[in-house]
Amino acid sequence: MLEFNKTQELFSKKQITLLVFFLLILIADQSLKVWVKLNFHLGEHHSILGLNWAYLKFVENEGAAFGFLLGGETGKVVLTFIRLIATVFIAWVLYGFIKDKKDYRIQFFLTLVLAGAVGNLVDSMFYGILFSASPFHGGIAEWLPEDGGYAPLFMGRVVDMFYFPLIEIQFPDWIPFFGEKSLKIIQPVFNLADMAITLGIVGLIVLFRKW
Repeated sequence: MLEFNKTQELFSKKQITLLVFFLLILIADQSLKVWVKLNFHLGEHHSILGLNWAYLKFVENEGAAFGFLLGGETGKVVLTFIRLIATVFIAWVLYGFIKDKKDYRIQFFLTLVLAGAVGNLVDSMFYGILFSASPFHGGIAEWLPEDGGYAPLFMGRVVDMFYFPLIEIQFPDWIPFFGEKSLKIIQPVFNLADMAITLGIVGLIVLFRKW
């Protein structure tokens, strides 16, 4: 009975709300990724609501968040293990804040970061064995293909789909290194997990700056 009361105290209504929020983000992230993976050719893109600055664009990210790369097979495995360690660490920190009943706002933003971290970790760990490859404009992936997936465990690629080229800047040809090149804001393609991580980190930074 004593252990039950401790558990009940630990998981108050606020913490149950955090758990539900965590699951909603994770389910939404994975549902969208699976839908894109099974319905889009790699590189395929479609405008969102007819807007010329908002697209669903299927990209597979072999590196870190927002398309930044850590190259090679070794880099891919290393990145997956870094994600795994970071996810466990975030969960441990969040548990500490819940256990000590510290600032609920910190718990909320840590939950955002954790949900995003788990979402991308699932891709890195399991997508390689769950899906066939997605050739560039060359076919749609299959779920649990008979010949096996496109990569071993821990070497899956993260599915990204949100592309918002809000502004495009064309540099004049006389500018060194950047001449005749363009810069799009926002350039990287990202997913719901990336958004959750970013919002969580920004929220934590704002909170800690106020302290």
